[in-house]
Amino acid sequence: MVESSVTIRTRKFMTNQLLARRQMVVDVLHPGKPSVPKASIREKLAGMYKCTADRVFTYGFKTNFGGGMSSGFALIYDSMDSAKKFEPKYRLVRQGVIELKTKTSRKQKKEKKNRMKKVRGTAKSKVGAGKK
Repeated sequence: MVESSVTIRTRKFMTNQLLARRQMVVDVLHPGKPSVPKASIREKLAGMYKCTADRVFTYGFKTNFGGGMSSGFALIYDSMDSAKKFEPKYRLVRQGVIELKTKTSRKQKKEKKNRMKKVRGTAKSKVGAGKK
């Protein structure tokens, strides 16, 4: 396995009870190799701190000049509910916890608005629902 020569060290460890999480700076030593995937870092941290990998959120990794070492940040939530409550939506989407809803285009929104201007009362809801 390639990750056997990868070493993960944590520093500036802090337990944040208000946000129900443990937070730390993560140093990944990977001499002679390109940057390590965040998924494997999450799995190793989950093993180190005795939790499941889905509650570990890693971000902000920068590879040092010359390679061989990367530094980033990790958050380990006490429960998945607290992760969903406090973690930014883009990170939850990135990790696959929630699905991003599809957006309607700007032109479709404007066309719907102009169709709704032409009708009055409860008919607006029928226009807004779209044609079937």
